[in-house]
Amino acid sequence: MVFTNSTSSVQKSFKHDVFLSFRGEDTRNKFVSHLYKALVQNGIQTYKDDENVEKGKTIGNQLMESIEDSRFFIIVFSKDYAGSSWCLDELVKIMECRKASEQTAYPVFYDVEPMEIRNQSGAVKEAFKKHENKEAAGKWRKTLKEAADLAGWESKKTANGDESKLIQIIVDDFFKKICSSSPSVDKKLVGMETRIEAFLSSLELDAPGVRIIGIWGMGGGGKTTLAKAVFDRISTQFDGKVFVENVRDVSKSSSGLKTLQQQVLSCVLSNKNITVNSVHEGTNMMKKMISGRKVLIVLDDVDDIEQLEALAGEPDWFKSGSRVIITTRDKQVLSAHPVNFINNVNLLSHVEAISLFSKYAFAREIPNQGYEELSRQVAKYADGLPLSIKVLGSMLYGQNEPQWIDTLERLKKIPLKETIKKLELSYDDLEEDYKEIFLDVACLLKSWYKDDAIIALESCGFFAQVGLRILEQKSLITISEDGWLGMHDHIEEMGKNIVRRVNRNKPERHSRLWIDEEIEEILANDSGTQATQCITLNAFAAGLNFEILMNGLANMKELRFLHVYAQYVSKREVSKWNFDEDSLHLPNALRFLSWRGYPFSSLPKTFQANNLVGLDIYYSKMVQLWKDGEEKACLKLRFLNFTYSHRLRTLDLSVAPNIETLILEHCWNLVEVHFQVTPNLKELLIYDCISFEKLHMPAVSPKLISLNLTHCLKMRNLHLGITPNLETLRLTNCTDMVELCMPVECPKLVTLHLYNNAKLRSLHIGITPNLETLSLSYCANMVELHMPAECSKLVNLDLSNLKLGTLHLGITPNLEKLSLSDCTHMVELHMPAECPKLMNLDLSNLNLKTLHLGINPNLETLNLRHCTDMVELAECPELVNLDLSNLNLRTLHHLITPNLETLSLKKCTDMVELRMPAECPKLVNLILSSLKLRTLDLGLTPNLESLSLEYCYDLEEINAPAECLKKLLDLNISHCGRFESFKFDKKLDSPKVVSLSELHLFALKRGACDPGNTWPEFQFQCDYKEDPASSFGNLERLISLGFGAHIKVDSFSDIICGLQCLRKLTLVGDIPEAPKNLDRLDCLEELSLQYTNIKTLPDSICMLKLLKSLEIKSCCLLERLPEDIGRLKCLERLFIMECALLRDIPSSICEMKRLKLLDLFCCIQVEKLPEEFGHLKCLKALNIQGTCISHLPQSIFGLKGLRIVGDKWLLESCGLDQRDKEYLMKILILMM
Repeated sequence: MVFTNSTSSVQKSFKHDVFLSFRGEDTRNKFVSHLYKALVQNGIQTYKDDENVEKGKTIGNQLMESIEDSRFFIIVFSKDYAGSSWCLDELVKIMECRKASEQTAYPVFYDVEPMEIRNQSGAVKEAFKKHENKEAAGKWRKTLKEAADLAGWESKKTANGDESKLIQIIVDDFFKKICSSSPSVDKKLVGMETRIEAFLSSLELDAPGVRIIGIWGMGGGGKTTLAKAVFDRISTQFDGKVFVENVRDVSKSSSGLKTLQQQVLSCVLSNKNITVNSVHEGTNMMKKMISGRKVLIVLDDVDDIEQLEALAGEPDWFKSGSRVIITTRDKQVLSAHPVNFINNVNLLSHVEAISLFSKYAFAREIPNQGYEELSRQVAKYADGLPLSIKVLGSMLYGQNEPQWIDTLERLKKIPLKETIKKLELSYDDLEEDYKEIFLDVACLLKSWYKDDAIIALESCGFFAQVGLRILEQKSLITISEDGWLGMHDHIEEMGKNIVRRVNRNKPERHSRLWIDEEIEEILANDSGTQATQCITLNAFAAGLNFEILMNGLANMKELRFLHVYAQYVSKREVSKWNFDEDSLHLPNALRFLSWRGYPFSSLPKTFQANNLVGLDIYYSKMVQLWKDGEEKACLKLRFLNFTYSHRLRTLDLSVAPNIETLILEHCWNLVEVHFQVTPNLKELLIYDCISFEKLHMPAVSPKLISLNLTHCLKMRNLHLGITPNLETLRLTNCTDMVELCMPVECPKLVTLHLYNNAKLRSLHIGITPNLETLSLSYCANMVELHMPAECSKLVNLDLSNLKLGTLHLGITPNLEKLSLSDCTHMVELHMPAECPKLMNLDLSNLNLKTLHLGINPNLETLNLRHCTDMVELAECPELVNLDLSNLNLRTLHHLITPNLETLSLKKCTDMVELRMPAECPKLVNLILSSLKLRTLDLGLTPNLESLSLEYCYDLEEINAPAECLKKLLDLNISHCGRFESFKFDKKLDSPKVVSLSELHLFALKRGACDPGNTWPEFQFQCDYKEDPASSFGNLERLISLGFGAHIKVDSFSDIICGLQCLRKLTLVGDIPEAPKNLDRLDCLEELSLQYTNIKTLPDSICMLKLLKSLEIKSCCLLERLPEDIGRLKCLERLFIMECALLRDIPSSICEMKRLKLLDLFCCIQVEKLPEEFGHLKCLKALNIQGTCISHLPQSIFGLKGLRIVGDKWLLESCGLDQRDKEYLMKILILMM
């Protein structure tokens, strides 16, 4: 590691990191020899005269040059050092260089004291005697004294005289000095420091034991760069270290693993003479020879578990404190090895990408003027991949603007060779069937939901579950938490390039087709071939006649996958096409057909469907599978989806005996479904089929797992046959159902939902030993429920709104949540003697007088709202949430609830006395609305954050210890007409209290003692508060509904604009004008004006520099917005809703660079958006429903990721060309 000085304005490069000055006779073959070896082994370029003197040069001249070319000096003072005039001349030169430049010297006092060198005493005096009469003696004495005063090491006092430890200390210190003062390994690295720090935390360098850490990510993503940076940072902390590069490539040769083992052993043990004869021998050698050393090993680009077994088999190979770092593209390699932690490499952010690109393209941190937009386009193309950014930056360095533009245009058609080559290594390692799955995802299935992709792939004969897992582990795809398939743009590009490079200029010979224009040309010219296996087509964009489409498929005899998107092809367009359905064609090889907007009433007559496995027909005109009652057997059909097929009335699946999944969502005219046999049926979903009446099931459905008949409003009965594997049964909102016959035994049933089956009067649940969730809520006429005597796995039981008179719960040891709310007929409840896991109990609106809960040690939430007859409450010491709202209690005493966090006594209108416990240490929320209390005595509530007392008309004062309100953030005392004051206990040592951030004021008594009638008549009384009004000094959120207690507009405005810490302001009601001096609210982030009489907004609103959200709702008199509203640079959300008189949106709104959401709902007179609307680059959501906007500005079509909510007629009225209409189709959410 050769040091480069980066501190001076003109950087000086040094040839050597360290120059060793020593007396050869004293130390050459002992201390200095070992020190030199250790320095070199740690990558420190070290000059030692007998090692570095070049032939042909005089020793004196070369030494002087080497001193000048060294960044650091180590001066090894020994007893006879001063006896050598050569050494003393060296020392003079060293000290001169130290003074003249930034070179630094460090002495090592080897077997000699610093005092002896400084004063030339003791052994040094004897050595120096021979120079006494020399001319240079005075200069040498002075130089020895100066050098002895430098900070360094004494061999006798460092590491208890242990020479080997002294050497290690010196080496470590110099390594750190060199690394800290040297520029990074790569000056152009960006964002590396944060990634290094995050990685070091996973290494836990101070922890004992051995840790093996993985770095996983896609090719070119920075794994090796991160590993090298970490290695350079920490390697000196280990006895031995090695960075093994290109493990994948090296191990491919017959002797590759042996070579790698030999490299590890040689580097770690600092022995170049080690030979490994076989992998087995190398493994044994590593176990024996490394186990005594604390080592750092980096294995870069590993792709096989055998490589790890040979190079870092088990943690016990290494000494405690050792660390092994593995980089790989294949997560499975790490999962199969004893790895402690896997780091997923994060790609560069957009800002980091711009910075890295600029360093390569412009040799600076930011783009050159005039190249900002082009640089952003490059960064967007690279999509955070460091490899692509570096390659493009180097390629564009020194190029002019036309060349940049040409390069970017070329990249749209021809991918970057260097990137593709790197990424393709992962593809090459795949087995053949996984390669096919990868190509299908890259060309067809990216952005599909995982489960849908699995169906498509399995229909084509692939093992999709394991295949997608392999691709994810190899960093070729991503699967989001909510199940969507993703793929980096360059990996997608790589996959498509693999397909296209075979017969590059003949797309009809490609295995997969995905470009609409190419597909249109092939089909229109009838030039399809057997080479084509898969097609995905946006028929709306292509504008294809369906007859041309279907007939053009005739030559594609091997087509296995066809996905057509034609959902938004208008009826008017379809009506223009004249085609005979009987002549239409689909290839018989087809295994998966997905067609959104299928325009035909049945499958083509010529189609045999012998190979069809998956049929996914959305928004179709399908009436029946086969025309004219023809019954072609679909013996391979496993998956069938007819969602939104409104013309479908009956479905006979006797032709598909092997069906596994049937989905019939929103088929509003579907009446019945017939099955003859269902030997393989696993999932049956008939959802929101509002006309559905009859499901003809066979006597046995041996594999049925899930049955969902939600929202089948006309279904009256269901007779389930034998379903031994049924796990989920959902019959929610089957409002006409009067009879449900369940099997005697459902041994695997886990979930049973019968929500809102209002006509169901009785239910017999058979033997269900695995039932976990039972929901019968809103079965409003159910009077009879027979449950098993034991429900040992039941966790959630919801029996809300039933007509049960009594309930006897059996043994439910795992019950966590029980809801019996609104069971108004229930007079008797028998709970088990013990419900050890019950946490949530809802008994609201029951007529129980007493409640005996048994042993419920974990009960946290109890809801007794509207239990008006309740007179006795059992103790529940573990309660966290208690709701006693709407009870007829007059008093409440002696609550023993030390863990209570929320207590609600809302609308206990008879309550005149509330005695809070002396301490509620965990109480956070206290809701006491509509009580008849005159005073409230709060106990010690140090964590109280929210206190609501609204509608306590008789409340006059609150008494509390000062400490009880120190965390209070939200205080609501609206409609407390007699309220006058808080009274705190007067304690001199009490902390400052009331850090209010939210205050609700409405309908409070006006203060007669307040001449301005500005604030209501109440105050905070406590000795240590000099200014009662300062209680509002920290107010962050004010909810003021109308004027309430205020009568003077000016006073109202002054009070509000004086709240310097206000972060949120909501003004609702009959306010004639907004506060004038809003610019004084420096901290305001959210402003809401609702139902006011405001006609215009003050210009001062444009000065709210931190405002993020502005809401103007139902301000029916508002006529205009300030012209300079675009000065709200931090605004992210702008709601202007139901403002009937507002006509124009100021053009300055386009200057809001951070705006993400604009809602103009029902601003009925707004007719247009500003032409520069496309400048809102961050905008993601636009609502123009209910406006008169009939034309969208052209610039809007350049916004990426935008979603628009608009009226149904917007598409037809905008006068768009085909390209823009296609774009709008993708981003528009149409409202009926």
